[in-house]
Amino acid sequence: DVAVPGAGHQVGALLPDLTTAGTVADGHSDPAQWAGLQPAGTHNPTGVPGTQIDGYFPDTSTLNTTHGWNHDSQFVIRLPERWNGGLVVAGTPGNRAQYANDFTISDWVLARGYAYAATDKGNVGSTFYRDGRRPGDAVAEWNTRVTQLARAAKAVVARRYGRAPTRTYAAGISNGGYLVRWQLENHPELYDGGVDWEGTLFRADGPNLFTYLPSLLKNYPAYAAGSADAHRALLDAGLAPGSEFLWPYHEQVYWDLTQRIYREEFDPSYDGATEAGTPYCASGTPACDADYDYAARPASVHRAVARVSLTGRIRKPLITLQGTLDTLLPISLDGDVYARMVRGPFRYYRIEGGNHVDGLYDTYPDRLRPMLPCFRAAFTALEGWSAGRTPPPSATLPRPTSGDLANTCSLAS
Repeated sequence: DVAVPGAGHQVGALLPDLTTAGTVADGHSDPAQWAGLQPAGTHNPTGVPGTQIDGYFPDTSTLNTTHGWNHDSQFVIRLPERWNGGLVVAGTPGNRAQYANDFTISDWVLARGYAYAATDKGNVGSTFYRDGRRPGDAVAEWNTRVTQLARAAKAVVARRYGRAPTRTYAAGISNGGYLVRWQLENHPELYDGGVDWEGTLFRADGPNLFTYLPSLLKNYPAYAAGSADAHRALLDAGLAPGSEFLWPYHEQVYWDLTQRIYREEFDPSYDGATEAGTPYCASGTPACDADYDYAARPASVHRAVARVSLTGRIRKPLITLQGTLDTLLPISLDGDVYARMVRGPFRYYRIEGGNHVDGLYDTYPDRLRPMLPCFRAAFTALEGWSAGRTPPPSATLPRPTSGDLANTCSLAS
């Protein structure tokens, strides 16, 4: 019966378990949305009764088909019976829908007593760029939708429990991490801090996705054929030495798709025409953006990226995590750069052996380190920071040689 301010539609349910142990079985979560984000051996809490509210805010796009609503700007709000006074707000990683953080973030914070709210960011899927009227509109909407949800969720919490949350944290992975950064830069009044798990770095003058992904697409085929020069070019483009075992997977799954769909968002006029004038990006040819030159593109493209760019001027405590073997957002071009930009209360932990997400840990348990337990350690440190306990200094955290890496992490180097 708790109305979500501004919602165009909502459905509430009293559930015996708000964690994925219960919500998958009763249809209040979707494991396909969080597949591949966590190691198989992760221990997650269960048995958190409470209320779940699903709904959407008014929007004109229809990319999100969850619940058969065919309506974007869908959200989920979870209200545990035993509330600790806090609220966690999240946007989703990649272009996934609103349940994408359920296993990695929602389960754990609900068990600690937090209310939880997440949004699909206003558009989903590999054609998200079709939303909006101007280049950059779809990504700009992400920020608007997280702000909208944070305000609405605070009101819902106050109505449900009879008092406003005493602390509100932003949390997110990848594009969700970008949203944490942007929120603390632009709407610090809504939050008491945030945890950014390898947020995407948008900067009009670079580095950004477009300043390195085309080089990866261009040089990888020669590297795969044995070229030492191409290997050096890939390292020079930003990939970390020692991450070579991850390159084939990322070349097949991430690099081309990411470059293509984000270029469609910010630079839809580019068609990758050959010398004969044949546009081959539109035909779906793999690696059609291999020759894309962001620096040479029109000023309008750079202005579109500038609309969503980060400044580093955070005004609430932020903890950033990134893996040294991140092969989608290389750490030297992302976390390291943002750390140099930041002005404000900040900690930065570089996780040795961490990849972008944890789905490949089970394939390479002797070479990778899961990020998820370090995210949880960082969240605990943020709680302490709010109570006046200073987190450990920023550091590169070495990969342990033994122990349960899927479930343990210390921020003390």
